[in-house]
Amino acid sequence: MPEPFPATVHISGHPLVSHKLSLLRDRTTDPKTFRELVRELSWLLGYEAMADLSTEPYRLETPLEPMDGTRLATKVGLVPVLRAGLGMVEAMLELMPMAEVWHIGLYRDERTLKPVEYYNKLPDAATVQVCLILDPMLATGGSSAATVDILKAWGAIRIKQVSLIAAPEGIATLSAAHPDVEIHVGAVDRQLNERGYIMPGLGDAGDRQFGTFPPASGA
Repeated sequence: MPEPFPATVHISGHPLVSHKLSLLRDRTTDPKTFRELVRELSWLLGYEAMADLSTEPYRLETPLEPMDGTRLATKVGLVPVLRAGLGMVEAMLELMPMAEVWHIGLYRDERTLKPVEYYNKLPDAATVQVCLILDPMLATGGSSAATVDILKAWGAIRIKQVSLIAAPEGIATLSAAHPDVEIHVGAVDRQLNERGYIMPGLGDAGDRQFGTFPPASGA
């Protein structure tokens, strides 16, 4: 694993993240439990990724007396990459109920490993200050870099990638294409295999969430 990573890369050191990632990787983990773990990990990583959001003061009344409180001053957009990123949205909305959710559909061409866009429902102009790209696996980095291209063309100023697991190759690709994008991950694995899967990884995050395994692939 190449070291050091750029300063924009944040690898969680939380023991709960490590514990839940191990459960997530286990091939015997069923889809229901897998989805629950994705949600729990997304909550933990989202909490860390949003630690630097801006706040503003405001006056409030407690049951006992007035006081100066704080509230978020940053509008956040959640951008789950279809379809695997859908499993991360609910946890993020628990943290940020007022966040906007915009979907981008990309698939990876199995021959070229390049991303192909097939769905984009962003409004005409950017409506948030911070965008969080949600994708469980940062593998080749091509889909993430393409998503950032789309968001920057849309007018997004500050973009963060939140993934459960990353490959060094994916981090290198995204960081080279967009060095201003912060990357928040639960773990960085060894490498990609010839099919572009993270090793040791956890398999296909979409198939494992939604139980859509190819007939001969098992778990």
